[in-house]
Amino acid sequence: MLQYLDPGSWKIPPPSSLDVKPQYVHHLEPNPPPEISHSIPQKKDVKQRCVNYTVAAVLSLLLLLLLAAILLGYYYSSPCMHGRRCGSEGCVWESQWCDGVVDCPAGQDEANCVRVFGSSSLLQIYSTRSQTWRTVCSQGWSDIQGGASCLQIGYSRGTYFKSGHKQVDSDNGFAIVKSNFKPDVSLLQQYDLSSTCPNNNAVTLLCTDCGGGINSSRATRGQPASQGSWPWQVSMQVAGSHRCGGAVISPYWIVTAAHCVASVSSPGDWVVYAGVVDSLGTLFNTPHTVSRIIAHEGFNRQTRRSDIALMRLSKPLDQTVSSNAGPVCLPNVGLNFTKDLKGWTAQFSKTMNDSDSLYLTEAQVYLIDTADCNSSMAYNGKISQDMLCAKEVETSSYMCRTDSGGPLVSLKDGVWWLRGGDIWGPKCIEQNAPGVYSDITFYLDWIFHQMRKYQDD
Repeated sequence: MLQYLDPGSWKIPPPSSLDVKPQYVHHLEPNPPPEISHSIPQKKDVKQRCVNYTVAAVLSLLLLLLLAAILLGYYYSSPCMHGRRCGSEGCVWESQWCDGVVDCPAGQDEANCVRVFGSSSLLQIYSTRSQTWRTVCSQGWSDIQGGASCLQIGYSRGTYFKSGHKQVDSDNGFAIVKSNFKPDVSLLQQYDLSSTCPNNNAVTLLCTDCGGGINSSRATRGQPASQGSWPWQVSMQVAGSHRCGGAVISPYWIVTAAHCVASVSSPGDWVVYAGVVDSLGTLFNTPHTVSRIIAHEGFNRQTRRSDIALMRLSKPLDQTVSSNAGPVCLPNVGLNFTKDLKGWTAQFSKTMNDSDSLYLTEAQVYLIDTADCNSSMAYNGKISQDMLCAKEVETSSYMCRTDSGGPLVSLKDGVWWLRGGDIWGPKCIEQNAPGVYSDITFYLDWIFHQMRKYQDD
């Protein structure tokens, strides 16, 4: 039988731990965390850009400096790209070369812009505009222009000799001097270019009376020279004693060997006699004092390279007083000497039987190839490009050398030209070894540079 209980009397027993089930309740956060942003703040972005720009600028500057260093290195290690070098002292534009205005520190740009060419001594001017040498037309030419041209080349005032004219063909055209010529303005600023010249008459120029008056039929064998036979030959003396020979190239200037003046370099110690052929000649000729001695800066006593020097006389030789003294001609540019062209030398020597007296002896020589002169049978490689070698046509055994610095000359087209200066050779002629001479053609630019530099001493 079922019993009914009063619901109010019902009592529910407490739940046991085994009956408790976990309850999952969803809780909402009051404020969700902010979403993380991967973008850089604006302030930081500006700063970073500045850093990047700075790094880029520094790298660009370094690259520019590197490029500048490369360009400077190329500039100093190679010829000027758009101009010409002033020696070792920078460059000038091509248009500044031979324009009549000195732009190089040492004047190299205006140094060799006027010249005489060939055996006819044609006057030529270098034109920067056409970049060619132009023969000067004789139209409107006078001695005023001639004297100014000689000064431009390097000769001293008062030594100008004469101008002439010669009919020529010029493939490069002509230079015609302007009619309103001014002697105190560079010739290079006072001419016009022309493809023609009236009658093709070009200017010939002699800046000094040189290279004439000698009989061409000279003796071949070494023998005493006659009075006046070699008027350019000089005796250079110290304390009354002959030291070296030399060659007169203008009334003021003498070419000799550098080794002659190396140990006695003071001009006041030297006296020069011209037109003498023996020791007695010094008693009857005027001694000439020396105002300046210039030895080549590259002279090497051991190798004898650059063995050339110049002497400037205090007063010019007066050719009107004596016909026994006068200049030999410097070799013009373009003067081609054939290999078989003979030469002559003159030097002061002593005889075997007379050790006190000097005699000017002359001999004919022929030039020999440098290769032969450099052979083991001769000078064994000691001959350089600035030297010439010559051997006597016939030898004589009674003369011994006490001389050097004397000239080697050749006769071409009726004019005597200076080809070399004696610097080295056998002591006695009987040894028959080649004589060695400085090559004057090699040193023409140096000679004219020194003459220009000291032309107003």
